[in-house]
Amino acid sequence: MTDTSVASRIGSEPERAGTSVEPSGPKPRRISPGRIGLYAFLILSALFFLIPLYIMIVTSLKGMPEIRLGHLFNFPGEVTFQPWADAWLHACTGRDCFGLSPGFLNSVKITVPSVLISIVCASINGYALTFWPYKGANLLFGLLVFGAFVPYQVVIYPLIIGLSSVGLFASLPGIIIVHTIFGMPILTLLFRNFYAALPAELFKAGRVDGAGFWRIFFYIMLPMSVPITIVAVILQVTGIWNDFLFGVVFAGRQNWPMTVQLNNIVNTTTGVREYNVNMAATILTALVPLVIYFVSGRWFVRGIAAGAVKG
Repeated sequence: MTDTSVASRIGSEPERAGTSVEPSGPKPRRISPGRIGLYAFLILSALFFLIPLYIMIVTSLKGMPEIRLGHLFNFPGEVTFQPWADAWLHACTGRDCFGLSPGFLNSVKITVPSVLISIVCASINGYALTFWPYKGANLLFGLLVFGAFVPYQVVIYPLIIGLSSVGLFASLPGIIIVHTIFGMPILTLLFRNFYAALPAELFKAGRVDGAGFWRIFFYIMLPMSVPITIVAVILQVTGIWNDFLFGVVFAGRQNWPMTVQLNNIVNTTTGVREYNVNMAATILTALVPLVIYFVSGRWFVRGIAAGAVKG
């Protein structure tokens, strides 16, 4: 019996009988040992990462006399938000006692332009490498991706010499340029793989209609790039906001970001070490990336699934 005859029998017999083929076999059990083990592992993993956050929150809401009792996991007997106010406005960072608020403004001034410039440049790079290949494009792309694996510490000294020679060392434009450069490899890889997963017919149709490089980019590719752009925004905001090394080296004292201010609050305190203020300052420093991630986490998963890891 040939394959064609078998297929015709399979397809024709239920139709002749006037009945539809229903699934058979035992239904999967809702509760099974494998599923219980899976959920137990997930719950333990979540608790493992949430316990430090819980300790930080309850410690930041306690007064110092209660902290000295040493009951680390206990809820605060008397909740106080004074450590949060001190961390934001009055905590000393070296000689200055203005809290984290100046560092917050500096982090905003560094993060916003760095994220915008790096994403615009990376999207154009990814688009050009995908749809407008030129001689040596693959070599250039390989070298660019190789840059993602170079340790930051290796290039600090050459960057200091280069920025000093053009008068941008220890300045706001200098730290923005550094973050843009170091974000370029991974962002170009994301955008290039995303565009490579799109149907090439979209680009060809634009070319047939006479559209050029920029018209296709702005009217076809850019509107379709929302998912991967959100992924890039989350990655860049998280990386730049949490950065300490580049901030303390390249930003200059007047532009030190929030992470540097946090380090100074924790390490330069004299006299009594105020653990509640330190915990509140740490949570305040991490708050912006956490909010962005929780608000846009759903689009982050969609962007990854839409092609960020393909190619």
